[in-house]
Amino acid sequence: MAPTTSARVVELLAWMQSRGSRKNVDGMARYGIVADKVFGISVGTLRAKAKQIGRHHALAIALWKTGWYEARMLAALIDDPAALTATQMDQWAKQFNNWAICDTTCFHLFDKSPLAWSRIRAWHRRKDEFVRRAAFALIASVALHDKTADDALFVPCLMMIEAAATDDRNFVKKGVSWALRGIGKRSAELHAPAVTLATRLSQSSSKSARWIGADAMKDLQTPATKAQLARTAARRARRAAKTVSRRRGRAT
Repeated sequence: MAPTTSARVVELLAWMQSRGSRKNVDGMARYGIVADKVFGISVGTLRAKAKQIGRHHALAIALWKTGWYEARMLAALIDDPAALTATQMDQWAKQFNNWAICDTTCFHLFDKSPLAWSRIRAWHRRKDEFVRRAAFALIASVALHDKTADDALFVPCLMMIEAAATDDRNFVKKGVSWALRGIGKRSAELHAPAVTLATRLSQSSSKSARWIGADAMKDLQTPATKAQLARTAARRARRAAKTVSRRRGRAT
């Protein structure tokens, strides 16, 4: 008989405890990853375990409820995006207590949910530092991962970025910069307005806005970014040509 979800949680917590280390905890703290309950396990180890487990919504919910940092990281890696609800996403976001759990959950789980855009709109004005960061981490994640989303969806995000750029809290401003860079690197069509906004922010009277603008400009103007945009344009052109060819084939 397969073990119950509760039994699997107990087993996984024991596994985590056996692999945690004080050295890793101290190393995480140096990078601003601080949590009340932490074992000290590398992300690589957690990713390998997640691959073994596969998608498991009920187990993810149970792991998250333990409050352990690594259990929550594992939950974000194994949960099923199709099973997410707005209520769950809101509850988890309220419990983000460091940038790593926020970004991992947005980058590996939330951005794959059809509810992602509704959560961006709900969170981008929130006062809680990590909930607000989550909105912008989610923008950056969707910009990178959702190849089918219309570029027009990201234009209102530029207004959200400009509105949040004066928030000088460290983890918010870094999330805002990530979102701006993500939009600007998505396509040539979005690159120009992103650069325009970055230029405007770099000239702002707000210290945090200036930092965001300069940080984004530095990334958006690199040869690597320009090469990436060219590859994206070529890939889109090939995809469009295939679509036209298929339509012609059906018409004949």
